[in-house]
Amino acid sequence: MIREINVRIPHPSIKKLLSYATSIDKVDNVYAKYIQSPNQQLFGFVREGIIIGCIGVAIDHNSCEIKHIAVSPIERGNGIGRKMIQYLIEKYTFTSIIAETDIEAVEFYRKFGFKITSLGEKYPGVERFLCEFK
Repeated sequence: MIREINVRIPHPSIKKLLSYATSIDKVDNVYAKYIQSPNQQLFGFVREGIIIGCIGVAIDHNSCEIKHIAVSPIERGNGIGRKMIQYLIEKYTFTSIIAETDIEAVEFYRKFGFKITSLGEKYPGVERFLCEFK
């Protein structure tokens, strides 16, 4: 089950999940943006009362940018990330969904059907990719 997360103080499992998608030092600021910004939303994938995945998005009219997506390490490879993106597609009528990622996540997006474009080396020694789904 996927549900919107909008409580002021994040559950420790949310903080842990977000730390996989950003640095642990940035988690509190990242979470605060989801709670305070009207165009950003955070969703959790809940199984047996435990949040095992999360996806954070910025919504602009009919488009969506995936800002963060994370799944508990022991649940990776079980289709949780795919189900969270599918939820967005079914809940909203986006004309496009984009994400920026590194080489480690490119195959995840490619398998889903995203078009992948290299953005080059945005940071020293780190190639970034634009992933777009229409």
